[in-house]
Amino acid sequence: MRPLTLLDSISAVGPAEAGHVVVTGSHGGLAAARFVLAQASPPHAVIFNDAGVGKDAAGIVGLSLLQEIGVIAAACSHHSARIGEAAETLDSGVLSHLNPLARAAGLRDGMPVRAAVAALGATPLADDAPADTPRAAARPRS
Repeated sequence: MRPLTLLDSISAVGPAEAGHVVVTGSHGGLAAARFVLAQASPPHAVIFNDAGVGKDAAGIVGLSLLQEIGVIAAACSHHSARIGEAAETLDSGVLSHLNPLARAAGLRDGMPVRAAVAALGATPLADDAPADTPRAAARPRS
């Protein structure tokens, strides 16, 4: 099992998230990816918001950059979760874009973020939480 961390902003990612599954409310663009790329030991996986994708796929370009360093990366549709809210992403997000590592891990377009987190083996918050409904292993951080 891997820890699950919720970050409203990926700018808060740090050494404590090494090996974690991170769900963030941030877009998956270049600026966001740089925070993960800067980590000596990055998270195992990061799920972003596609932020509408944008011109030249600017809202998801970070997924391919994280692929290059071995990080599973995906984005949920901006229609399914509010940008900037990690808990909303976990609760109602639906995957819209994935890097090849995410596909190899069994994630699929249209998959609820909560199911994706479970497929990645994230740890539930409470011992009594059903195995198919993971929650944040630590308090959500902004």
